[in-house]
Amino acid sequence: MPLVPLDAPVHDPILGAHPPARLALIGRLRALNVALVVGLIVLGVLWELWLAPLPGGRGTLAIKVLPLAFAVTGMLKHRLYTYRWMSLLVWLYFTEGVVRVSGDAGMSQWLAGIEVALSTAQFVAGAVYVRLRLKVLPPKDKNQAKATA
Repeated sequence: MPLVPLDAPVHDPILGAHPPARLALIGRLRALNVALVVGLIVLGVLWELWLAPLPGGRGTLAIKVLPLAFAVTGMLKHRLYTYRWMSLLVWLYFTEGVVRVSGDAGMSQWLAGIEVALSTAQFVAGAVYVRLRLKVLPPKDKNQAKATA
């Protein structure tokens, strides 16, 4: 049995070729991203249905978390495209949190602060995940790019 160096790339059909340490970090970042999105889903549903629904509302604002449910399935399947569009979508939740932190009072204000923290953390974790996954791509040849331009 041949000896394989510890830093030899591992070829995964979905993730590509990465060193084992980077693969482990990618796995942890994926778990963190999924946990943060699930946290945003749980927060949104609990907030709008039980903890601090809008006055006079019937809880229909809880459907705001529906796009996040689609993101969870893509993240679990390692779809890089999902992480990319999620980095844009999460800013809607961030904006809602900032608006409600400054406009609401009591429990709703605290929940909005948690939403801001979760959405910011998800953006950072998603950006780091995408950056690590793209390190597998070979660098572009500058001479070939000039020839085609």
